[in-house]
Amino acid sequence: MKHWRIKLSLICNYIIFAILLNSVGVVILQVINDFGVNPESASVLEAYKDLSIALASFLLASYIPRFGYKRAMITGLSIVIIGSIMMPLIGGFAMSQLLFAMVGVSFALIKVSVYSTVSLITDNTNDHASFMSILEGFFMVGVLGGFWLFGYFMDISARSETITWLDTYWVLAVIGGLALALLISTELDESSVKTDNDNSSPMQDFWDMLGLIKYALVIFFILGAFLYVYIEQAINTWLPTFNFQVLQLPDAMSVQITSIYAGALAAGRLLGGWMMKRINWFYVLQGSILMGIVLVILVMPLTGGIEPGSVTGWGDVSLAAYLLPAIGLFLAPIYPTLCSSVLSALPKNRQSGMTGLIVIFSALGGTSGSIITGFLFGRMDGQTAFYFTLVPLILLFLILIPYKRQRESFDLNNE
Repeated sequence: MKHWRIKLSLICNYIIFAILLNSVGVVILQVINDFGVNPESASVLEAYKDLSIALASFLLASYIPRFGYKRAMITGLSIVIIGSIMMPLIGGFAMSQLLFAMVGVSFALIKVSVYSTVSLITDNTNDHASFMSILEGFFMVGVLGGFWLFGYFMDISARSETITWLDTYWVLAVIGGLALALLISTELDESSVKTDNDNSSPMQDFWDMLGLIKYALVIFFILGAFLYVYIEQAINTWLPTFNFQVLQLPDAMSVQITSIYAGALAAGRLLGGWMMKRINWFYVLQGSILMGIVLVILVMPLTGGIEPGSVTGWGDVSLAAYLLPAIGLFLAPIYPTLCSSVLSALPKNRQSGMTGLIVIFSALGGTSGSIITGFLFGRMDGQTAFYFTLVPLILLFLILIPYKRQRESFDLNNE
């Protein structure tokens, strides 16, 4: 296969970051249990990750082509390897905050570089789309594997005095080291990279990006993207804690069963893509949101009245523990479809600015979802916190209606 070494390297990069980025919920559960951190304080871990991604993307994206894609990826991998080594050596909540800040900055370097590199190693549009699908597929494999990897060490630590869940990071450091060695030893020809924007300043790029907000289409998109990521990250981050505190699952099982959510997201994106070849995207998304609302309303009553200590094995697990993560099946098509619809409506020379807005408001949505849900967990209870996801779901359903009208009008104005 042509360029197989660099393609394998990009896949390995994505897998390590999939594990680290989606470990926030696991780490929140553990810092609450092991370090005595309250849920409101623990929720800020999502902010350390998301805001560092947004800030680093804005500050560094325009410089990465000049710095070099390969060098940027080497830098990003090196940072997370160092963080993964520091985590078990130092431990504690402060180190957890630092780790996710390091992961966020590194992912900004990796994401911009990986997406740009794909165009250098593919020959045509179909090849590009195909490899991007493979990359995203392996990202989900990393998410699934990460839940089971953390769950494995958490299970062992319950029976051992020498092994803790923090030892998971030694494995991640080794995986990162192997990915780094592969990347360093792989050639990447970047000679075709153009730097047409050398004469523009970062401040000019910033104002061009903000100028997009004058369009009603972009305003409705920003609201929709914010609400979607709010919902997705609220569930992804707090589902392990919900499983532990409300469904009374042991901590290792609480993490492992969360992998159903990641699997449902992967399956939902594949199914949504197939459906939208046959059904208008708007009806697919509205139907998906309605099904998500119905699922929450039907499943949440099943989560009450479970006695502590009643779950000792997989046979004792409540049906709700399997059904609630299935909401990922309905949420999955929303975000990529929204992003695709707004980007395709804009001229090509404005799409990079729109991508910047996507990154920034997605990060803000994820942080808000985690912090508000953590506040509800701490001040009320887990059931109330998850019932509250109905509010952004309903708002998203309503916002899509004017967004669709603006999308159609915007297309007509640009024909």
